[in-house]
Amino acid sequence: MNILILGSGGREHAFAWKLAQSPLCDLLFVAPGNAGTAQIATNLPISYNDFSAVAKAVRDKKINLLIVGPEEPLVNGIVDFLRNQPDLSNLQIVGPDAKGAQLEGSKDFSKQFMHRYGIPTAASQTFTVETLQEGLAYLEKHSLPIVLKADGLAAGKGVIIAETLVDAQTALYEMLDGKKFGIAGSKVVIEQFLRGIELSVFVLTDGINYKILPEAKDYKRIGEEDTGPNTGGMGAVSPVVFASKGFLQKVEDKVVKPTLAGLQQEGINYQGFIFVGLMKVNGEPYVIEYNARMGDPETEVVLPRIQSDFAELMVATATGELDKIVIQVSPQTAVTTMLVSGGYPGDYETGKIISDLERLEDVMAFHAGTLDKNGHVLTNGGRVLAITAQANSLENAVRKSQEAARMVQFEGKQYRKDIGVDLIRYSD
Repeated sequence: MNILILGSGGREHAFAWKLAQSPLCDLLFVAPGNAGTAQIATNLPISYNDFSAVAKAVRDKKINLLIVGPEEPLVNGIVDFLRNQPDLSNLQIVGPDAKGAQLEGSKDFSKQFMHRYGIPTAASQTFTVETLQEGLAYLEKHSLPIVLKADGLAAGKGVIIAETLVDAQTALYEMLDGKKFGIAGSKVVIEQFLRGIELSVFVLTDGINYKILPEAKDYKRIGEEDTGPNTGGMGAVSPVVFASKGFLQKVEDKVVKPTLAGLQQEGINYQGFIFVGLMKVNGEPYVIEYNARMGDPETEVVLPRIQSDFAELMVATATGELDKIVIQVSPQTAVTTMLVSGGYPGDYETGKIISDLERLEDVMAFHAGTLDKNGHVLTNGGRVLAITAQANSLENAVRKSQEAARMVQFEGKQYRKDIGVDLIRYSD
C-alpha cells in the first residue's frame, strides 16, 4: 500500500520510521516532512493545511492510507474535506473529523464533555468578553494558584498558571479584552489547579474498539528541574514508574471507557489517536486535557516500544478492525532528549549546520525541525532533534540518550540534562 503522513516534526519522523519497517508499506510519503523523513520516505512540498493540495497528492500518488500528524488540520476539518471527495471514498484515514477534533480544538467543549460523562477533571468555568466582569469576580473567590486556558488552539502557549489574584485578573483581561491569543482566546476556561504528577496515556480507537498504547511522561519547561518558560516538550520517558498496573486500570475504567462511550453517545465516529493528559492526584487520575493526535515528543518514546506492525495497526484503526489486533510492547525503557535552538522558546535562529549525526550508535535521532540543503542538514525550527535511546533500565536509557545528545553539534544547541532523572529518584 501507499501511505501519506501529514506533518513535519519528530512525531511524523517517528511514524515514518515505524511504517517503513512494515511489509505492507510499498511507497511512503510525508508532507511536508523534514531532513529525517527524506532519508526514509519521499517528502512532498505541500502544506498540510492546503486541503486541495493534499487531495491532489492522494490522487496523484495513489495513496491508500493517510495519517494526519498535527492537530491544526484535524481541527480545521481535513478529514471531513477528504471524506466529501466522491473519488476518494476508499481512502483509509487515521484522524478524527472536525467534530471529534473539538476534544482538542475547544477547551470549553472538552470540559463540558467531561462533566457530561462523569470523567474526573478539575472544576472549571468558562467566560467570554461579554462576561469578563463575572470572570474577574469569580477569580476573587477562587483559591490560588489558578489555571487560565484559551479555548482554542494557541500553539501550546494558551495556558497560564497564575500565582496571585492580580496576575490572574491581568491574564484574563489580556486574553479576553486584549485578544492576547486572538480568536483562540475568545473564550477562556478558568480551572482549579491540581497538585500531583503528570503523565500521558494514548488511546487508539476505530470508533468502537480501542487499544491503549504505552504511557509516557514529558518535560515541558526549558530549564532543568522544570524551571523557565513552557516549550513544546524537551524530552519524554516511557514507561512511567509511578503508573502502576492498578493506576492504569483506573485510567481505563474512569477515563478511557467513558470517553469513548461519550463520543459514541454524541454521534462522533472517532477513528484515530486520543492523547489523554492526566494528573495523578492522591492515586487518582484527573484529565487535564485531551489532544486529538499523538504527542510530540511522547511519540518518540512510545513508538520505539511498540513491536507490532504499525501499518497493520493503522489500517485496523481506519477500517474498524482494532479488535483483531494484539499489540506487543517492549519491556525496555525509552528516553528521548530534545535538542533545541539557542533562544528557544523565544526568538531563535535557523540554518545552523548539524554535525556528528553519523557518529550516533544504538540510538534514534528523530528529526523535528531540520532541512536538507546542499548536502547539509540544517536547523529549521525551535525543536531540532529528539534523541531516543532504549535500554533495560531507566538509568541506562537516560545515560545513552544524554551521551548522544552531547555528541551531536550545532551552533547554539541547548538541551535538558535531567530528562528522566526525577523518575530514577521517584518514590510514591
